[in-house]
Amino acid sequence: MNAFFGFIASPAGRVTRIIAGLALILVGLPTVGGIWSWILAIVGLVPLLAGLFKRCVFAPVRIAVCRAAPTPGVTRRRAII
Repeated sequence: MNAFFGFIASPAGRVTRIIAGLALILVGLPTVGGIWSWILAIVGLVPLLAGLFKRCVFAPVRIAVCRAAPTPGVTRRRAII
């Protein structure tokens, strides 16, 4: 389980969340049809926005492990200050 949270918090996990969200939206809207396509698109917004804004929807479950990794620029600025 820790490996899963570690992956989700990594940059690769962030990219995976963005791709999964886009896939849910782009596949769901044209193929499912009806109200279910909109529900699938809204569900797809969750991982998409979580990846874009470096947030983890699992954070309430594992707050210490599931944090987005800081970008190199943030790490350098913290070292300077």
